Amino acid sequence: MKLTPEMVLNGYCQGIFPMAEADGTIYWYDPDPRAILPLDALHIPRSLGRRLRKKDFEIRFNSAFGRVIRKCAELGPGREETWISDDIIESFSLLHESGFAHSVETWMAGELVGGLYGVSVGGFFAGESMFSRQTDASKIALVALVERLRRREFGVLDVQFTTQHLSRFGVREIPRKAYKSLLKKALEIETGFP
Repeated sequence: MKLTPEMVLNGYCQGIFPMAEADGTIYWYDPDPRAILPLDALHIPRSLGRRLRKKDFEIRFNSAFGRVIRKCAELGPGREETWISDDIIESFSLLHESGFAHSVETWMAGELVGGLYGVSVGGFFAGESMFSRQTDASKIALVALVERLRRREFGVLDVQFTTQHLSRFGVREIPRKAYKSLLKKALEIETGFP
């Protein structure tokens, strides 16, 4: 069955999300525990704080969504497989055109060097994937994302799984039942990402 934008949105609103296997088969995931990044408890490592103060980068939103998702899907050292299939790219690109999928981009000297993308509904944002071609570029995008979600009074930043990369920012794992309760409340918040 082909993945559609409607299926993806419906899944997120139920607390599940799609990922593709190496052969392109789409599976739906509902991890327990679930990883979230509390918006009021972002930890910025000291070295990243120094980098942020230098301001040698530019943050843009939604200016290169297609490039961001494709860079997130690229294979390379340390990433021999990707869960971002052509179906995922197509569905999320259509969600972007509909205003539900967004990119946060880090630019340096006019070049896209890092970023992330995700899906938002109401006050809920699911961070999907990140990429970096310069030191700290994806981390800078993550900090910009959290700042934007705070300003717009979002309720949940779902990061799905804990990774070493995300753990230094204050990611917490919560039981599925607690996550579903937070999700329900976040979906009722009247806000928007753009």
